[in-house]
Amino acid sequence: MTLPSDDARNAPGPGAPPSRRTRIRRIAENARYDRATVQAIVDAALMCHVAFFDAEGVHCIPTGCWRIEDHLYIHGSNGSRMLKILQSATDAVVSITHIDGLVLARSAFNHTMNYRSVVIYGPFELVPEAEKGPSLAAFMEHLAPGRQTQTRPGDATELAATTVLRISLAESAAKLRTGPPEDDAADMGRPVWAGVLPLVLTPQPAQRDPACNEASPEHAVRWEQRRF
Repeated sequence: MTLPSDDARNAPGPGAPPSRRTRIRRIAENARYDRATVQAIVDAALMCHVAFFDAEGVHCIPTGCWRIEDHLYIHGSNGSRMLKILQSATDAVVSITHIDGLVLARSAFNHTMNYRSVVIYGPFELVPEAEKGPSLAAFMEHLAPGRQTQTRPGDATELAATTVLRISLAESAAKLRTGPPEDDAADMGRPVWAGVLPLVLTPQPAQRDPACNEASPEHAVRWEQRRF
Protein backbone atom coordinates (compact mmCIF):
# COMPACT_ATOMS: atom_id res chain seq x y z
CA MET A 1 0.00 0.00 0.00
CA THR A 2 1.33 3.46 -0.88
CA LEU A 3 0.40 6.87 0.39
CA PRO A 4 -1.67 9.13 -1.87
CA SER A 5 0.32 11.42 -4.11
CA ASP A 6 0.86 15.04 -3.11
CA ASP A 7 -1.73 16.09 -5.67
CA ALA A 8 -4.29 13.69 -4.19
CA ARG A 9 -3.52 14.87 -0.66
CA ASN A 10 -4.12 18.49 -1.67
CA ALA A 11 -7.41 17.80 -3.44
CA PRO A 12 -10.39 19.27 -1.55
CA GLY A 13 -13.11 16.99 -0.19
CA PRO A 14 -16.83 17.25 -1.02
CA GLY A 15 -18.19 20.76 -1.26
CA ALA A 16 -16.33 24.05 -1.38
CA PRO A 17 -14.88 25.96 1.59
CA PRO A 18 -17.16 28.85 2.56
CA SER A 19 -14.18 31.16 3.20
CA ARG A 20 -10.43 31.34 2.84
CA ARG A 21 -9.81 30.56 6.51
CA THR A 22 -12.00 27.45 6.45
CA ARG A 23 -10.11 25.87 3.56
CA ILE A 24 -8.32 22.76 4.84
CA ARG A 25 -4.88 22.48 3.28
CA ARG A 26 -3.20 19.67 5.23
CA ILE A 27 -4.48 16.29 3.96
CA ALA A 28 -7.23 18.14 2.13
CA GLU A 29 -8.95 14.96 0.97
CA ASN A 30 -10.21 14.57 4.53
CA ALA A 31 -12.04 17.91 4.33
CA ARG A 32 -15.82 18.11 4.14
CA TYR A 33 -17.69 21.34 3.57
CA ASP A 34 -21.20 20.03 3.00
CA ARG A 35 -23.83 21.06 5.54
CA ALA A 36 -25.03 17.50 6.22
CA THR A 37 -21.60 16.37 7.44
CA VAL A 38 -21.09 19.46 9.58
CA GLN A 39 -24.51 19.11 11.18
CA ALA A 40 -24.05 15.39 11.89
CA ILE A 41 -20.78 16.02 13.73
CA VAL A 42 -22.33 18.87 15.73
CA ASP A 43 -25.37 16.75 16.59
CA ALA A 44 -23.15 13.99 17.99
CA ALA A 45 -21.55 16.42 20.45
CA LEU A 46 -22.57 17.27 23.98
CA MET A 47 -19.72 19.74 24.43
CA CYS A 48 -17.70 22.14 22.31
CA HIS A 49 -14.69 24.41 22.90
CA VAL A 50 -15.09 28.13 22.32
CA ALA A 51 -12.01 30.28 21.64
CA PHE A 52 -12.12 34.05 22.02
CA PHE A 53 -9.88 37.01 22.76
CA ASP A 54 -10.02 39.73 25.39
CA ALA A 55 -7.63 42.20 27.02
CA GLU A 56 -5.98 39.37 28.96
CA GLY A 57 -5.24 37.27 25.87
CA VAL A 58 -6.70 34.25 24.11
CA HIS A 59 -8.99 31.80 25.93
CA CYS A 60 -10.51 28.42 25.02
CA ILE A 61 -13.43 27.32 27.19
CA PRO A 62 -15.40 24.04 27.10
CA THR A 63 -19.17 24.33 27.30
CA GLY A 64 -22.32 22.38 26.48
CA CYS A 65 -23.77 22.87 23.01
CA TRP A 66 -26.64 21.94 20.75
CA ARG A 67 -27.89 22.70 17.24
CA ILE A 68 -31.11 24.28 16.00
CA GLU A 69 -31.32 24.39 12.21
CA ASP A 70 -28.13 26.08 10.96
CA HIS A 71 -26.83 27.47 14.28
CA LEU A 72 -24.85 26.07 17.19
CA TYR A 73 -26.14 27.25 20.58
CA ILE A 74 -24.47 27.72 23.96
CA HIS A 75 -25.78 29.10 27.24
CA GLY A 76 -24.76 30.13 30.73
CA SER A 77 -25.20 32.60 33.54
CA ASN A 78 -25.58 36.27 32.73
CA GLY A 79 -22.44 36.75 34.82
CA SER A 80 -20.30 34.53 32.57
CA ARG A 81 -17.23 36.41 31.39
CA MET A 82 -17.15 34.38 28.19
CA LEU A 83 -20.78 35.08 27.31
CA LYS A 84 -20.37 38.78 28.01
CA ILE A 85 -17.33 39.02 25.76
CA LEU A 86 -18.89 36.96 22.96
CA GLN A 87 -21.89 39.28 22.75
CA SER A 88 -19.65 42.15 21.65
CA ALA A 89 -16.85 40.21 19.93
CA THR A 90 -16.66 40.46 16.16
CA ASP A 91 -15.23 36.96 15.85
CA ALA A 92 -14.89 33.65 17.68
CA VAL A 93 -13.95 30.04 16.91
CA VAL A 94 -15.77 26.89 18.02
CA SER A 95 -14.31 23.39 17.71
CA ILE A 96 -15.76 19.91 18.18
CA THR A 97 -13.81 16.65 17.93
CA HIS A 98 -14.85 13.00 18.23
CA ILE A 99 -12.03 10.42 18.41
CA ASP A 100 -13.09 7.15 16.79
CA GLY A 101 -9.89 5.15 17.02
CA LEU A 102 -6.11 4.98 17.18
CA VAL A 103 -4.56 3.99 13.86
CA LEU A 104 -1.39 1.97 14.44
CA ALA A 105 0.89 1.75 11.42
CA ARG A 106 4.05 -0.23 10.72
CA SER A 107 6.18 2.88 11.22
CA ALA A 108 5.92 5.31 14.10
CA PHE A 109 5.70 8.25 11.71
CA ASN A 110 2.53 6.95 10.04
CA HIS A 111 0.50 6.44 13.23
CA THR A 112 -2.63 8.60 13.27
CA MET A 113 -6.22 8.68 14.53
CA ASN A 114 -9.66 8.17 13.07
CA TYR A 115 -11.78 11.17 13.99
CA ARG A 116 -14.62 13.56 13.10
CA SER A 117 -14.12 17.26 13.71
CA VAL A 118 -15.69 20.62 12.96
CA VAL A 119 -14.37 24.16 13.27
CA ILE A 120 -16.84 27.07 13.14
CA TYR A 121 -15.86 30.71 12.61
CA GLY A 122 -17.86 33.87 13.10
CA PRO A 123 -19.56 36.10 15.65
CA PHE A 124 -22.04 34.92 18.26
CA GLU A 125 -25.39 36.63 18.54
CA LEU A 126 -27.74 36.98 21.48
CA VAL A 127 -30.86 34.81 21.26
CA PRO A 128 -33.95 37.02 21.76
CA GLU A 129 -35.90 36.67 24.99
CA ALA A 130 -38.90 35.20 23.16
CA GLU A 131 -36.73 32.38 21.79
CA LYS A 132 -34.79 31.66 24.98
CA GLY A 133 -37.26 29.18 26.49
CA PRO A 134 -37.75 27.12 23.31
CA SER A 135 -33.97 27.15 22.71
CA LEU A 136 -33.25 25.72 26.17
CA ALA A 137 -36.02 23.16 25.70
CA ALA A 138 -34.24 22.04 22.53
CA PHE A 139 -31.03 21.68 24.57
CA MET A 140 -32.84 19.40 27.02
CA GLU A 141 -34.14 17.29 24.16
CA HIS A 142 -30.63 17.05 22.75
CA LEU A 143 -29.29 15.79 26.09
CA ALA A 144 -32.11 13.34 26.84
CA PRO A 145 -34.94 13.05 24.28
CA GLY A 146 -38.31 13.10 26.04
CA ARG A 147 -36.96 14.68 29.23
CA GLN A 148 -38.29 18.17 28.56
CA THR A 149 -41.93 17.11 28.90
CA GLN A 150 -41.29 15.54 32.33
CA THR A 151 -39.41 18.26 34.19
CA ARG A 152 -40.32 21.67 35.52
CA PRO A 153 -39.36 24.23 32.87
CA GLY A 154 -37.27 27.23 33.81
CA ASP A 155 -39.33 29.95 35.47
CA ALA A 156 -39.18 33.66 34.66
CA THR A 157 -36.45 34.32 37.22
CA GLU A 158 -34.25 31.47 35.98
CA LEU A 159 -34.68 32.44 32.34
CA ALA A 160 -33.90 36.06 33.13
CA ALA A 161 -30.62 34.98 34.74
CA THR A 162 -29.58 32.93 31.69
CA THR A 163 -27.91 34.06 28.49
CA VAL A 164 -28.29 32.02 25.29
CA LEU A 165 -26.01 32.68 22.33
CA ARG A 166 -25.78 31.15 18.88
CA ILE A 167 -23.29 31.11 16.03
CA SER A 168 -24.09 30.37 12.41
CA LEU A 169 -22.68 27.23 10.82
CA ALA A 170 -22.33 29.09 7.52
CA GLU A 171 -18.56 29.51 7.95
CA SER A 172 -17.49 26.07 9.05
CA ALA A 173 -15.43 23.13 7.89
CA ALA A 174 -15.37 19.47 8.85
CA LYS A 175 -12.40 17.15 8.72
CA LEU A 176 -12.53 13.43 9.28
CA ARG A 177 -10.57 10.25 8.82
CA THR A 178 -11.67 6.62 8.68
CA GLY A 179 -10.04 3.35 7.75
CA PRO A 180 -6.79 1.43 8.26
CA PRO A 181 -3.23 2.76 8.41
CA GLU A 182 -1.46 4.01 5.30
CA ASP A 183 2.12 2.78 5.36
CA ASP A 184 4.98 3.41 2.99
CA ALA A 185 5.59 0.56 0.56
CA ALA A 186 9.01 -0.04 2.08
CA ASP A 187 7.45 -0.79 5.47
CA MET A 188 4.75 -3.21 4.33
CA GLY A 189 6.95 -6.27 4.90
CA ARG A 190 7.86 -5.41 8.47
CA PRO A 191 6.71 -8.02 11.04
CA VAL A 192 4.73 -5.42 13.01
CA TRP A 193 1.04 -5.57 13.91
CA ALA A 194 -0.90 -2.81 12.18
CA GLY A 195 -4.55 -1.88 12.48
CA VAL A 196 -7.08 0.25 14.32
CA LEU A 197 -7.86 0.38 18.04
CA PRO A 198 -11.47 1.65 18.00
CA LEU A 199 -12.69 4.13 20.57
CA VAL A 200 -16.36 4.59 21.44
CA LEU A 201 -18.03 6.86 23.98
CA THR A 202 -20.21 4.25 25.68
CA PRO A 203 -23.10 5.32 27.93
CA GLN A 204 -23.40 3.34 31.16
CA PRO A 205 -26.60 2.23 32.94
CA ALA A 206 -28.62 5.08 34.40
CA GLN A 207 -28.05 5.62 38.15
CA ARG A 208 -31.19 6.43 40.11
CA ASP A 209 -31.12 9.20 42.69
CA PRO A 210 -31.47 7.42 46.08
CA ALA A 211 -34.25 9.90 46.95
CA CYS A 212 -36.18 9.12 43.74
CA ASN A 213 -39.00 6.54 43.80
CA GLU A 214 -40.19 7.12 40.23
CA ALA A 215 -40.03 4.43 37.57
CA SER A 216 -37.24 4.90 35.06
CA PRO A 217 -38.49 6.87 32.01
CA GLU A 218 -37.82 5.69 28.49
CA HIS A 219 -34.93 8.10 27.92
CA ALA A 220 -33.15 6.68 30.99
CA VAL A 221 -33.82 3.08 29.99
CA ARG A 222 -32.59 3.69 26.45
CA TRP A 223 -29.58 5.75 27.48
CA GLU A 224 -27.24 2.76 27.11
CA GLN A 225 -28.24 2.43 23.46
CA ARG A 226 -27.19 5.97 22.53
CA ARG A 227 -24.18 6.38 20.29
CA PHE A 228 -22.03 9.44 19.77
